[in-house]
Amino acid sequence: MICFDNVSFQYTKDQESLKGISLTIGEGDVVLVCGPSGCGKSTLIRCVNGLIPHFYEGNLTGSVTVNGTDVSQTTLRKISRHVGTVFQNPRSQFFNVDTTSELAFGCENFGLDPDEIEQRIDRVVNRHGLAPLMDRSIFRLSGGEKQKIACASIAVEPLDVIILDEPSANLDYQGICELQKMIGAWKEEHKTILIAEHRISYLFPYISRALLMNSGEIVKEYSADEFRALSEDELHGLGLRADHMQDSAEVIPDNGERRDTDEKLILSDMKFSYRGEEPVFDIPRMEIPAGEIVGIVGANGAGKSTFLRCLCGMERSCKATLKAGDEIRKNKKRRQSIYMVMQDVNHQLFTDSVLEEVMISQEKEDKEEALKILESLDLAEYADKHPLALSGGQKQRVAVASAVASGRDIILFDEPTSGLDYYHMMQVSEILKDLRKTGRTVIIVTHDVELIRNACTCVIPFK
Repeated sequence: MICFDNVSFQYTKDQESLKGISLTIGEGDVVLVCGPSGCGKSTLIRCVNGLIPHFYEGNLTGSVTVNGTDVSQTTLRKISRHVGTVFQNPRSQFFNVDTTSELAFGCENFGLDPDEIEQRIDRVVNRHGLAPLMDRSIFRLSGGEKQKIACASIAVEPLDVIILDEPSANLDYQGICELQKMIGAWKEEHKTILIAEHRISYLFPYISRALLMNSGEIVKEYSADEFRALSEDELHGLGLRADHMQDSAEVIPDNGERRDTDEKLILSDMKFSYRGEEPVFDIPRMEIPAGEIVGIVGANGAGKSTFLRCLCGMERSCKATLKAGDEIRKNKKRRQSIYMVMQDVNHQLFTDSVLEEVMISQEKEDKEEALKILESLDLAEYADKHPLALSGGQKQRVAVASAVASGRDIILFDEPTSGLDYYHMMQVSEILKDLRKTGRTVIIVTHDVELIRNACTCVIPFK
């Protein structure tokens, strides 16, 4: 079904990303590709869906075939009739402005009969409880809801091979359960599935084998039984997320004692709605412990990301008031005093180098301090690289570095560990703890059970 024959790939002006990969994946196999951030997982799957060499420039040697067809010698259009991909950032793969049209789009390109398309959509929507997301604007969906639509759009299409790149990154507990069901259904249909993922426990019932990558090479191959037998410590040692599935609202933080203080940030009169729609939330009063690491948890679509945008003053139509000590902060003051790391960090990477990205966040530019921050996040070697040339996890860490450099007293994070391996999740966790030690208040929207347990000092459910 899929065959790599001594494949190496080097991005233009970049270090070698794949080195001598030889691999065969049979029909109906469910293969997990895992390893630390930047190990080459995304590059490997781009060779299967044709983005390498047809979209990403570089030097490709060896051959990749799907169903006996050489990927480099055919068009993306022809490859897409057999291979479907859910990307780490689902926003990058949408072609329509509403959800129902997005589900129909791929089948329409296949030229399927309209009645069959409608039947396919109804079957996927009913099987996975997606009716509340139908006929919605994609621009109004949360990150997790977008991920669900991206997975559903692939499930609707008549494909042989399905590729998933960090599919659980933005999903809540219920969303991961639905993703499990979807993967189980695909397996029953004997589809070939290739999954690049850090969070792995939800995949244990389905995988045929696991490939561990490091520095562009497959360093070890495990059978399903061998992989499931690895202990939590062994999985962590490989850079993998070993947390068992759990609702984030039920996680008890384990980050030591709360501060011996009653100081609060008092948020009042926060109400927000998109034009012509019902209110996303209406918060007469909320007390947020000051100087703590506060986890905001709740289901996909509850409005958590919108809440952060309103809190930092980005949504100008939301006129909430924040009282910090004796200071009253309305919209303009909040924009000046609160820093936010967005869920899609591509929206806030502006400069031509990683170092410059960190330095523009500083109140007064300090190159030496910026380099120290990069060093603390394993980013020093990328100081001169363009931020958008990095992997998803590396971009996430650049945004975290910029937040640290800002020096602001309240820092908001929207899914800061999305797409990060265990090692870098723990690294971000330590950064958050260091921010707290300096007296800053850290507020995190997250579904990441391990991050909550390791970093947060309190949790606020958001419904």
